[in-house]
Amino acid sequence: MNVLIYSVEDDKDIALIINKTLTHQGYEVKSFYDGESFFKEFELRKPNIILLDMMLPDMSGTDILKKIRSVDIYKDIQILIVSAKNMLLDKVDALDLGADDYIEKPFDILELMSRVNAKVRRISNNKTIEYAGIKLDLEKRVCIIDDNDITLRGKEFDILTLLVKAGGNIVTRETMFSYIWNTDVAVESRTLDMHIKSLRSKLLDKGDLIKTVYGVGYRIGL
Repeated sequence: MNVLIYSVEDDKDIALIINKTLTHQGYEVKSFYDGESFFKEFELRKPNIILLDMMLPDMSGTDILKKIRSVDIYKDIQILIVSAKNMLLDKVDALDLGADDYIEKPFDILELMSRVNAKVRRISNNKTIEYAGIKLDLEKRVCIIDDNDITLRGKEFDILTLLVKAGGNIVTRETMFSYIWNTDVAVESRTLDMHIKSLRSKLLDKGDLIKTVYGVGYRIGL
């Protein structure tokens, strides 16, 4: 499994240690020194894991954590806080806001590797998702309905994955273009509409589960 890790750390020495250590482990690692540069890349490509410092020059790690966790389809992204804040309340607040783990600075590099490897195992084990009789094998990229394999093209599978992960919540058109086409500008809105139409026709009696929320986006549900 290819794992993409974003490290958001303004201390360049610590950022270098994190980057070199995890790259040596075989992971793809990108380092960011502020929230703005992180979000620019985040809009283009979503990581599997984020290592997040809580004190950054332009925004707080708390604000970044809240923003990511406010979007339901990003819930599978593992977020590990790496912070010099060592009060119990700081840890509790971060975990309550949706962080998956909390590592204090200064940290032992072996502990960091162990925590990251544990999150990778969790991601690797989460290979299937299901909603209302639609089962998706994320590793094999196969859609299964009533024991029948449904052949979907790449973007169709990606769209259905977003909708299923949202669990009935609305996925905006902007989110779809950002996540699937790696752009924040819907330069060809008709492309998305055609993919949705094709997807509905392929999902047998489940096609009607994909609902259009006019002027906003789409959702899946009864």
